[in-house]
Amino acid sequence: MVKHKYPQGLPTREQVLDFIAQSDEPAGKREISKAFGLRGTEKIALKALLKDMAEEGLIDGNRSAFHAMGGVPRVTVLRIVEIDEGEAIAIPETWQPDDASPPPRLRIVEPRGKTRERNAALKVGDRVLARTEEAGKGWLAHPMKKLAVEDEQLLGVVEIDGAGKGWLAPVDKRVRNAVLISDLGGAEAGQLVLAEPAGRSPRAGMKVTGILGDPLAPRAFSLIAIHKHGIPFAFPQATLDEAQVAAALPLSEDRREDLRHLPIVAIDPADARDHDDAIWAEPDGEGGFRAVVAIADVSFYVRPGGKIDREARKRGNSVYFPDRVVPMLPEVLSADVCSLKGGADRAAMVCHMTIDAQGRIKDWRFTRALVRIAEVIAYEEAQRRIDADEAAPHLVNLWAAWRLLEKSRNDRDPLALELPERRVVLDEQGKIAEVAIRERLDAHRVVEDFMIAANVAAAKALEAKVAPVVYRIHEPPSREKLIALKDYLATFGRKLALGQVITPSLFNRMLKDVSDEAEKALVMEAVLRSQTQAYYGPRNAGHFGLSLGSYAHFTSPIRRYSDLLVHRALVDAYGLEQPRPEADIPSTSGLSDRDRSDLGRISEALSVAERRAMEAERETIDRYVAAWLSTRVGEVFSTRITGVQKFGLFATIIGLGGDGLVPVSTLGAERFGFDEKAQRLIGELSGEEFAIGMILKLRLAEANPLTGALKFEPENVAEGVQRIERRGGRMEHKPRKQGNYTPGKRGRPSNIRHQGRKK
Repeated sequence: MVKHKYPQGLPTREQVLDFIAQSDEPAGKREISKAFGLRGTEKIALKALLKDMAEEGLIDGNRSAFHAMGGVPRVTVLRIVEIDEGEAIAIPETWQPDDASPPPRLRIVEPRGKTRERNAALKVGDRVLARTEEAGKGWLAHPMKKLAVEDEQLLGVVEIDGAGKGWLAPVDKRVRNAVLISDLGGAEAGQLVLAEPAGRSPRAGMKVTGILGDPLAPRAFSLIAIHKHGIPFAFPQATLDEAQVAAALPLSEDRREDLRHLPIVAIDPADARDHDDAIWAEPDGEGGFRAVVAIADVSFYVRPGGKIDREARKRGNSVYFPDRVVPMLPEVLSADVCSLKGGADRAAMVCHMTIDAQGRIKDWRFTRALVRIAEVIAYEEAQRRIDADEAAPHLVNLWAAWRLLEKSRNDRDPLALELPERRVVLDEQGKIAEVAIRERLDAHRVVEDFMIAANVAAAKALEAKVAPVVYRIHEPPSREKLIALKDYLATFGRKLALGQVITPSLFNRMLKDVSDEAEKALVMEAVLRSQTQAYYGPRNAGHFGLSLGSYAHFTSPIRRYSDLLVHRALVDAYGLEQPRPEADIPSTSGLSDRDRSDLGRISEALSVAERRAMEAERETIDRYVAAWLSTRVGEVFSTRITGVQKFGLFATIIGLGGDGLVPVSTLGAERFGFDEKAQRLIGELSGEEFAIGMILKLRLAEANPLTGALKFEPENVAEGVQRIERRGGRMEHKPRKQGNYTPGKRGRPSNIRHQGRKK
């Protein structure tokens, strides 16, 4: 819509520029002609005028849309290039800068309500049609609709077929088919590359835009995840420079509580890259304990609005891989100055707690302190000392205090699901030395329960001051999921009454009532699937899994931005400010005005970043496990069914955690029907059933390290036997293919699987 009435007739250059600036729509030749009422030869003259203006550098564009050179059209297509503090940053898709001027960066303004929810999924690489406006020294963009991504990059391995054609075999197991490469860009067969479409037509194929090297080399699996998920991993030099300045800050001993005399200990994994937390306790003489949970005082070094802070907000959290960590903070802070190392003076935010004889937290207070960690101990070593009765008094006190916390935990009866954690151990060359399930020790529970107590204290302390809180929220199962669980339990004679209050205790009793281990596995899988995903938010909805009314993350500010926000809120609420004199670095260590006014926005972004990290970490472990198993193709493993679909089963190796598919075609000659409600496959002739939780002996048929995908088949299906398939109403015999060869969409070989097996 044009805001002003323009004089009729061929416009001047100034009038064209004014029209373009005022137009809310793409200002093309047709729109200009209509606005000025041009006819016949005047349209021809306008065309010449626009050509001249383009040559003179006054406008840029084409016949369908023009904009003033150096400006942005009122309505245009934008491409998302960055997610900053939960907000999308975009640039014009068709920007053609004169000289070396960079394209303008526009902040995407998402409207409230349903429209904002729809646009919340915007990610780097997305395209949107947006209405733009200039605001002060910057630009804003209001999305009108999300457009299809035309040039999404793919990460994959180059393969060359017999005809000399290049193919891109994607490393994402959800992408099933290889894609033709029209421009190798110097890449060779077997190399891991980034590629994008060479043109708009699918027939144009892909062009290689980056060569990452050997996909099976040490550290390659985490590199795949970093690139696939767009995880920022390189710090800008300005951020590193500011980190060096922050790291050199002196600790004001006179403005901190001095706790260096306390034998505070940090109990962490043996391979921990950073140490956020440390604990101490001693009897209070009344059957309870005085306790201290000391947390790295990251808010002292990382101030809101600074360069480190902006980069940390973008990342949201550290991402941990078996071979590397992508830290939220520069290493001079995360692995050195902030990390609670043994024997060194460190700045800490401390939660002082009193634990009564029943394990309840009677009171708490928060201070900024100076601590000197007496010792950093691995979980296994701490447990060994306790079991061997060799522990020093400060460790004995910690275990005694934990027994009270454990009593309180048992009274709460939080959700008790056995969720084994896979552990990948690498040797000095970065090669896999071992893959196993991490042992769960009392030492883990000691630290966990102290951290939970401090997190609860932080949430309640902020509530007491009516201060902003970034809660860690885990909502109860939705009614839809509970109905699905009820229907599933009914398939093997168990009941779930939906009229009662659903609590973690209800699920725990349900599991305790099951004596058969196979059936217990079925129930546990079903209960796990019914749970909602935890997230961050400023409005308290409790933590269902932990059976807690108020819960916040306070204990890991080195690796989680949510915890840093909680620290800043405590600084404000309890007057713990410690100004910094540096002119180039913000002085306040409390919440910024922006966060205080809208914690919802950053909370949403942190939840998204957390899910991104979890997926990247899980996929990387899957790739390591597949690489570990690639030399064991043909072996038989004990597995448990974790999922059932009409096309087959999903099973995981017991004690290892490798997940893979069992195609329904390998289960036998008969047809299998899929019972969706009961989540099982049933043989039409034999009545044989396959259901979630069942234990099966399965043979590993394929292991692909690049995608992390595994394939299994029943133990009694030997290599080389014939498979019976039903086709056209008759039974037909078809030879089973040998080894790991898998034809692609066009019948070309997939060398990935051979490489994995040789490895």
